[in-house]
Amino acid sequence: MGMLRGRRSGVLLGVVALAGAVSVGMASAEDGPSGTQPDSGTDAPKVATGAAVPGTPCTASARACVDVGSRLTWLLEDGRIVHGPVAMRPGDAQDPTPKGVFAVQWKAEQWTSRETYTQMPYSVFFAPGGVAFHQGAMDTPSAGCVKLVEAEAQRYFAALQVGDEVQVY
Repeated sequence: MGMLRGRRSGVLLGVVALAGAVSVGMASAEDGPSGTQPDSGTDAPKVATGAAVPGTPCTASARACVDVGSRLTWLLEDGRIVHGPVAMRPGDAQDPTPKGVFAVQWKAEQWTSRETYTQMPYSVFFAPGGVAFHQGAMDTPSAGCVKLVEAEAQRYFAALQVGDEVQVY
C-alpha cells in the first residue's frame, strides 16, 4: 500500500509539473507575445530607408510616421501620405515616447495596461515596454505611447499590420 501511494504521488507530481510547464509556456492573445505586459519592438529595424516623404520627418519605408515635437502623426503608403497629419499626445519627460525606427509587433482591440490599469482601446504595439498607438485622452500625456482620439485610433488599428514600419522622430 505504501508503494502504491508513493507511485500515485509520483504520477500526480508528474502531472502537476507537466501542467505547470504547459501553462507557463502558454499566453493568451490578450497577454501579448511574452504573456505579460507587451514588450514590443525587440526585432525592430534600426535604420530608416527610402526617400524622404515630403511634409513629414520620415522616409518612404515607414507605414506610420510620428513627429513627437509637433505632436503629429501620419499614415504612409509607398512613400506618400495617405492620411494625416493627425494630432497625437506623446509621453512627457518622465515617460517619453521612444524615438527610432520600429515595427508593429502585435495589436489588441481592447487592452488594459498591466502597469497603470489604464484602458488602451485599439492598441497597435510597436516599441519596447508596451508602447503603442491607442485611443486616449488628449489632455494628459501618455506613459510613452502615442495617444489618438477614438476615430483616429480605430483608423490606425485598421490600417497598420504586424511588421509595418513605424518611424518616430
